[in-house]
Amino acid sequence: MNAAVVTVGDELLSGDTTNTNATWLCDELDARGVDVERVTVVPDRVTDIARVVNGYRAEYDAVVVTGGLGPTHDDVTMDGVAAAFGRDVVEHEEALEWLEEHGGYTRDDLTEGTAHLPAGARVLHNEVGVAPGAVVGSVYVLPGVPDEMTAMFGSVADEFSGAKKHIEVVEADEPESALLDRLAALQEEFDVSVGSYPGDYVRVKITGTDEDAVAAAAGWLEARVDPVESNS
Repeated sequence: MNAAVVTVGDELLSGDTTNTNATWLCDELDARGVDVERVTVVPDRVTDIARVVNGYRAEYDAVVVTGGLGPTHDDVTMDGVAAAFGRDVVEHEEALEWLEEHGGYTRDDLTEGTAHLPAGARVLHNEVGVAPGAVVGSVYVLPGVPDEMTAMFGSVADEFSGAKKHIEVVEADEPESALLDRLAALQEEFDVSVGSYPGDYVRVKITGTDEDAVAAAAGWLEARVDPVESNS
């Protein structure tokens, strides 16, 4: 399974807010074996949201959109997702009933537009806040408030799965540039993915779906690099 993550908000593009939602979602999806192939930030603008969602839903198995839910003037994500599918945004009766029964609200308490979702959407109830999320086709729309987003993702997490990934990390006390030939040889020898991350030393992350191949690749590389000496 592959996926794209779309985070919505002018505040992300201006740097006023750190995009922790994207990092959290990528980590969760990766742990479930899902290959996240795109992370995109878009402004609070219906046309941009619609364009990106429409393109990604055709390209990936799932699209996770977070941010811009609610009834205020800049909460336009539902409109953008609806536009991507050529649908109207309508009041969702199930969402209203849930907010009355479980949220403790009356309909008069709720701001107009709170429960407006794309027509035909499956509602995702908000156990932490007010604004509901939705599923439209393969597009999952979640709130931007982090605790609301994580709780709502938990309600659909089992719908995301892929082949289990196995990971080994090899540390090398050499410049990253000096390792290029051995990293290339590693990928020719083993069916694994390799990432190198320089710092005080280089961390080489070896990932694959075959546990034995990953372990063998790590052993092969460990025998061919200068190890990081322990300070203890």
